[in-house]
Amino acid sequence: MRLSRFLLGTGLAALSVPAAAQSVAPVTPIREVVPQDEATTTLRKAMTRAYNTSPELTGERANLRAIDENVPIARAGGLPSLDSTGGVTENVFDSGSTAGPARQASVGLDLSVPIYSGGSVRNSVRAAETRVEAGRANLRGVETNLFVDVVAAYLDVIRDQAVVRLNLQNVRVLEVNLQATRDRFEVGDLTRTDVAQSEARLALALSQLRAAEAELIASRETYIRVVGAPPGTLASPPPLPDLPDSPQRAVAVALEENPSLDAARSLREASEFDVDVAQASRRPRVAIGVGTDYYSYLGSVGGQAALAGFDNDGFSTSAGVQLSLPLFQGGRPAAQVRQAQARESAAIEQVTLAERTIVAQARSAFARYRSALRVIEASRIAVEASRLSLEGVRAENTVGTRTILDILNAEQELLNAQVQYVTAERDAYVAGFTLLAVMGRAEAEDLGLDGGALYDPTANYERVRGRWSDWGSDPDPEPVATSTVDTAAQTPEVAETLDPLLQRPVDSMYPYPAGEAADPPN
Repeated sequence: MRLSRFLLGTGLAALSVPAAAQSVAPVTPIREVVPQDEATTTLRKAMTRAYNTSPELTGERANLRAIDENVPIARAGGLPSLDSTGGVTENVFDSGSTAGPARQASVGLDLSVPIYSGGSVRNSVRAAETRVEAGRANLRGVETNLFVDVVAAYLDVIRDQAVVRLNLQNVRVLEVNLQATRDRFEVGDLTRTDVAQSEARLALALSQLRAAEAELIASRETYIRVVGAPPGTLASPPPLPDLPDSPQRAVAVALEENPSLDAARSLREASEFDVDVAQASRRPRVAIGVGTDYYSYLGSVGGQAALAGFDNDGFSTSAGVQLSLPLFQGGRPAAQVRQAQARESAAIEQVTLAERTIVAQARSAFARYRSALRVIEASRIAVEASRLSLEGVRAENTVGTRTILDILNAEQELLNAQVQYVTAERDAYVAGFTLLAVMGRAEAEDLGLDGGALYDPTANYERVRGRWSDWGSDPDPEPVATSTVDTAAQTPEVAETLDPLLQRPVDSMYPYPAGEAADPPN
């Protein structure tokens, strides 16, 4: 199934899960859900911007336009050529006779029409056209890789924002716990050891928060590099379309539609034409030549020269057929043929290498995707169980069967489970999209981008393939991709949302605002 409707959805990242896993009670998503109408950036917008402004992609388009020019260059070898000549000669010294003109000027035109070139022109054109196809496939591959980078950068920001938010929440909780522990230490309910444990856990949480903030800044800067603009407020990505149910199916589709493999196959075909071009250098060549010249002796024809039949000016025309039959060229043709055959052999091996790579990528992406789905389900259960465990440990602490350290450990386990959950969501989405990319189903025309007409790689080819003028050129190149020099340095700021369960003093089952004391109701 193609991805024509992939980016039309606006819901949360509803990752597909096995039927058996769907019976598990759902857990509230950890990451912040941003409604579509409140978000400043969606995944579709990010992809559209990257598609229109990425220097990697615009550079590859320029490379393809350069490859397009190889076709008219090859065709030029079979077209007529017209040359003009001109010159002036002054006879400075002639020891034999003075009867001839003392000076001469001439202007001429020579037309040469190739009739037979041993197949070199025909095969050169075929090779150039096949390399155009390879260039288009390479462009598709660059588009696909760019979209994978956009998805990864987009999901990395969402993940790291959630991780920072969770760690920030953890710091707030541990600050409340530390204050409550100190209060109880002052009245003699706890020992100095309990206070030290709370202080150590808070210091560790602060270090984890700073590391998470640095990762968030790096993710946002990577987003700017890939997309070309700051992320803003990101909406949840749309659901992925149906993915293959087996690695065999993924591999089968990838071998049919992967653009990198298409490019390798086209280059192999082009290398076969290169061998024919090299072999043509040993064959005869036939051309028709026509030339006409106007000459003038510039009034230097003397009386004796005039009597001898010299006119002061005149025209001369010649026509003929030229046959060139190579007999010996020092071994160059044979070396060129062997060289082309070796390059063909290398191109054949590159096809095999591309196939191996694609098979490995498809199977690996499928395995990572399915594994991440299982991690998501396990993490959901772990988050729910950790919440229940924290509730229980807090309750048991109130009756003296649990220590402060037990509560701190339970809170850390909940944090770890939440981080694992949001990380698994990111990994599953990126792995699923990567699998689509390997299968050749994550290209620009598949995604239905709405940033205007898609780039047509055939338009330039159709524009230049039949050109024969020596004076046609394009305007001077101008930058197309946008610069990110003026973008502001990113910060780790996130919208802070706290879990009510964790907004409780370390020894209480009842919430109260951080920094305020509260007594549980009777």
